Amino acid sequence: MKDLASLPQPVHVRQLGSGPRQVLVIHCTIAHSGAWKGVAGRLDKEATFTAFDMLSHGQSPDWDGQGGYQDRNVEAAAMLLQQPMDLIGHSFGATVALRLAVEYPELVRSLTLIEPVFFAVADQGAPDLVSQLRKDAKPFADAIAVGDHALGARLFNRMWSSSGSPRWPDMPEATRAAMTRSIHVVPACDASLYDDQAGLLSPGVLDRATMPCFLLRGTETQPVIHMINEGLAQRLPNAQSQAVSGAGHMLPISHPGTTASLLRDFWSRS
Repeated sequence: MKDLASLPQPVHVRQLGSGPRQVLVIHCTIAHSGAWKGVAGRLDKEATFTAFDMLSHGQSPDWDGQGGYQDRNVEAAAMLLQQPMDLIGHSFGATVALRLAVEYPELVRSLTLIEPVFFAVADQGAPDLVSQLRKDAKPFADAIAVGDHALGARLFNRMWSSSGSPRWPDMPEATRAAMTRSIHVVPACDASLYDDQAGLLSPGVLDRATMPCFLLRGTETQPVIHMINEGLAQRLPNAQSQAVSGAGHMLPISHPGTTASLLRDFWSRS
């Protein structure tokens, strides 16, 4: 493993499973690396999952506010790409994974993007959906702006949860506290997600990601995700897209068996 201690803020890393296939996974915002336990457990003998806690999440330190938040997590994830690996990202983690695939294509054997929140893609084809998402997110943004992080976390969690997800009052206090701790990074990601600060949509950039790519979403998620996945499927050279019936944004957690089965099929084809 490359020297994580050389990072400005070293991140916490864990491994799940013991199989020969080497997989790097990147969790969503206000979660942590343990979110992959369900999927990894179903692929235990086939793959070893390397997972890290993004800054301000899990056992990693709080982001010091230096540099771009997405940039800092791309830097940390790149340290874990020791050899060609299968790469999986969920939600914001999928945007980190996409940047890795573009910047280090020789080290990414396959790419799976689950519910990527790369809103700049949808803004080029369905700006009305992005505008509606911003309106829906205004109560959350207002709560963060006045420093009410607990309310912000609650509203953000509700916005991206499906009907069967646990309600905020029913969650363990430790879970609510962890979400509240990390919620402040969400507005810091807007330039990356809405404005494509990294320039991924510039001509020719996504062409570098020639590895097999799998775009996965739930059917009960935010409508903008469908447009993002379809837009990326058109732009990536070797991509396929699929929806999981009845699943929402959190499908790797809510539907780990289905997610694992789809990954297994994708890897066997690619």
